[in-house]
Amino acid sequence: MSEPVMIPCPHCNGLNRIPADRLGDQPKCGRCKEQVLPGTAFKLTQGEYASQIKGDLPLLVDVWAEWCGPCKSFAPTFEQAAAQLSGRCRLAKLDSEANPQLSAQLGIRSIPSLILFKNGREVARQSGAMPLQQLIAWLGSQGI
Repeated sequence: MSEPVMIPCPHCNGLNRIPADRLGDQPKCGRCKEQVLPGTAFKLTQGEYASQIKGDLPLLVDVWAEWCGPCKSFAPTFEQAAAQLSGRCRLAKLDSEANPQLSAQLGIRSIPSLILFKNGREVARQSGAMPLQQLIAWLGSQGI
């Protein structure tokens, strides 16, 4: 049995202890019974932010807006990355228009912006859309 990894549920924010060697087994939340690692990007809001940046698995947040053309064109790439990185990194989307206070708190000046969190702290930031291979390479340079 491997060391457990603490991961917040993207549905109910409940913290789950999952053996690291079981991350690929589609673990379910102990509280709400939904998938903890769905393999897709989940919606992040102001109310969920503090809970979701915690945990042992890194969280990559895409800050976007509905009116932003580059944000819309980057969305499928971000979803592809979510599927490829399942079990190694969680991906979330933060609508800057719907969450202006959090966007200001994070110091968002341009969108799309990517913010990588590890253990509750921001460790990297990248502005602008990029192709999937470049995104995966950037995350690789961050140890993911």
